Amino acid sequence: MPNKSTSGKTLGKCVNNKAAERKRQMAQKEGGTGQGRIKTEDSFGAKAMSGAPAAGGGVVVEVREKKGPLRAAIPTMPFPLAVICLFLNTFIPGLGTFISAFTVLCGARSDLVSERGVCCVFWLNVAAALIQILTAVIMVGWIMSIFWGMDMVILASCRDQGVPQDV
Repeated sequence: MPNKSTSGKTLGKCVNNKAAERKRQMAQKEGGTGQGRIKTEDSFGAKAMSGAPAAGGGVVVEVREKKGPLRAAIPTMPFPLAVICLFLNTFIPGLGTFISAFTVLCGARSDLVSERGVCCVFWLNVAAALIQILTAVIMVGWIMSIFWGMDMVILASCRDQGVPQDV
């Protein structure tokens, strides 16, 4: 059964695998407990066993999503502006993304601003808008544009609630 945090995001999942069971058996033969090491605290303040057997006989594995540069460049805007960008992206693919690029120049936060700078994040958003516009003919850009707008709304709602969340 997967572990859940208070926000409902999955932190890990149980994985049944013979190699982990063999390692546990070898640790027991060598005099170890086979229970793994105790982690002091995770990012949510909960204590957990690293490599410990789970209820279903599997091993708990932590999973984190790595964002690509285009996805990490999506700016965190005020909620009403994010909804407008979603609406524009739904009916004119890439337009909402193009407008969101200018919000970076106006001070909207993004995961990449600290690493690459405002100018680079601006151009990454313009590139995403152009990709959406050019591939809208084959429906890929239109679908990408709608998902991009939904990500903007999710980021904006998390910003208003003060809850950090991966998109």
